Amino acid sequence: MSELITAELVDLDLSAETKDAAARSLAERMAASGRVTDLEGFLADVAAREAQMPTGLDGGIGIPHCRSTHVTEPTLAFGRSASGIDFGAPDGPADLIFLIAAPAGGDTDHLSILSTLARHLMDGEFTGALRSATEPGRAASLIRGDAPEAAEAGAADATGADEAGAGKAAEEPTTAAAEPTAAGTGAAAPEPAVPFRIVAITSCPTGIAHTYMAAESLEKAGTAAGVEVFVETQGSAGFKRLDPQLVADADGVIFAHDVEVRDKERFAGKPIVDVGVKAGINRPAELIAEVRQKAARGEVSAPARPTAPMDKGADATDSYATRLRKWLMTGVSYMVPFVAAGGLLIALAFAIGGYTINKAPSVADHFVWTEATSWAALLFQIGGVAFGFLVPVLAGFIAYGMADRPGLVPGFVGGAIALTINAGFLGGLIAGLIAGAVVMAIQRVTIPPVLRGIMPVVVIPLISSVIVGFLMFLVVGKPVAALQKGLTDWLSGLSGANAIILGAILGLMMCFDLGGPLNKVAYAFAVGGLANPNEGSLKVMAAVMAAGMVPPLAMALATTVRGRLFTKAERENGKAAWVLGASFITEGAIPFAAADPLRVIPSAMAGGAVTGALSMAFGCTLRAPHGGIFVVPLIGQPLLYLLAIAIGTCVSTALVILLKGLRGASAGSPADTPASDASGVTVAA
Repeated sequence: MSELITAELVDLDLSAETKDAAARSLAERMAASGRVTDLEGFLADVAAREAQMPTGLDGGIGIPHCRSTHVTEPTLAFGRSASGIDFGAPDGPADLIFLIAAPAGGDTDHLSILSTLARHLMDGEFTGALRSATEPGRAASLIRGDAPEAAEAGAADATGADEAGAGKAAEEPTTAAAEPTAAGTGAAAPEPAVPFRIVAITSCPTGIAHTYMAAESLEKAGTAAGVEVFVETQGSAGFKRLDPQLVADADGVIFAHDVEVRDKERFAGKPIVDVGVKAGINRPAELIAEVRQKAARGEVSAPARPTAPMDKGADATDSYATRLRKWLMTGVSYMVPFVAAGGLLIALAFAIGGYTINKAPSVADHFVWTEATSWAALLFQIGGVAFGFLVPVLAGFIAYGMADRPGLVPGFVGGAIALTINAGFLGGLIAGLIAGAVVMAIQRVTIPPVLRGIMPVVVIPLISSVIVGFLMFLVVGKPVAALQKGLTDWLSGLSGANAIILGAILGLMMCFDLGGPLNKVAYAFAVGGLANPNEGSLKVMAAVMAAGMVPPLAMALATTVRGRLFTKAERENGKAAWVLGASFITEGAIPFAAADPLRVIPSAMAGGAVTGALSMAFGCTLRAPHGGIFVVPLIGQPLLYLLAIAIGTCVSTALVILLKGLRGASAGSPADTPASDASGVTVAA
């Protein structure tokens, strides 16, 4: 394994004036050393991380960093700027810039070294030695923690020759010496009192730099204040949980984090200060004083209540609309596998046994091994059972997204009731929201400690199911069922201009966010109609799938026809987009939209709207909820369906080529535009 940093990765006269230029200059050194395989793709990942939160720190430090599939091994490049570069730090520009590159599956050894560097950045002697270094090799040696260089620069104590802990070793005697006197309240005693004890969690989105810098800052501030601080760093190198007894004995808790704290319920019932990770770096003394004040006033957090899955990592300032979208997306995401399995089984059954297969007797009573119709009936009945879970699963997991596991029982019960009273997809959606809200309300009630053990197993399921059942049967169920019937009748009566307009709208929704919330709403609307299929709902399903195939197919065609308008990474993504588009995976266009949203998204929307409208106009129908071109034999008017997709793809391709061509003519070579990697593609609606 190569060293983390070498002299070739150091620039002591960094001339860049902007953070993007600085990142490019240092990344070019990484690419030249063979540690970055795709410069533009890597810079796009750096920019995406920078967009999450500025990476400038007080004290003139900038630490742009990211994980990337374009990095072969953990690498660090260092640049020193005479004029300073703005990385968004409150105290002004940074003159010490560290570009940290970690591979997607970075090994823990190197990541541990990166965490040690992050801690050293809080040491004034270490940063002072870097500012005075005159040779790249010396700076690289300092950063690596090589003992001779560290000793010569005065960056470490003579006892700190260990590579990963030079700075830390020098601090430990101070901490140990402080412990016997830290708790002193002024009164002498035969045995010193136990000092105020704080446990802390630090974490950041990448888990490479800020996580460990905040930990170091809090530990140093604790030593200065005579307070014991024990930090659990939840970073990329993994994390070791604090000893449960240590947590139990703690007088206060500090969360300095930008991602959700894992196992947060461990700290319930204690004074808690909850801030972003940068606050842990920049004002640790204030945080320690604040948690001590809370403890003195007797302010403690509520008893443990599990965080809802879709709330994990959410910003505390998220609006209700944002949280509602996440809750609904939880239900839809869990429902989609049932849709795919059940819908495709039903579609195959119709293909094998014809459209009268739904009238076949139960295969449990009549099954002939040598008859195709018996096998078709088997597929249809299995698919029907899977499809029967759609509404309960939707409702159950909406409630799960809101209130975690306690929401599952009332959510499933509410969804089943929605089916019973023919409230359908809309009824399930409302049942899930009601169930989640009821459980969240119950969880906020103060419960005697003796009853807490049975709350999630007995009390919450019982009370919430009764309330949800009452509301669904007697209050909201019938109006929703009437609305569902009206919507179904409207879809079945769609024809002419109305159908074409609906197809265009659905096409726009499918292509606006390429697998995001609006895309999922359109998809869920179409799938909901398959539960009680009619001519109108089958047309809607066909239009939605056709439009969803257009964006990746259009990007694939554009990179083939006018490859020079796209970067190398985009051209590679274009090859995969052919398969993704043909399989109805709309997210195949995300790398293109991320790199150039103002040109790609409008182009995709235009083609999707055309395809959706044409599919409706041609009267195409679809009983399968997924599958792309692989279920074309199951589509009504298959040739016209493919024609609609081809026309929409050509429209999107022509528009994106035109817009990118205009950009290239006015702004220079398109190769200067970073491309986004195709990581994280998920099966779309």
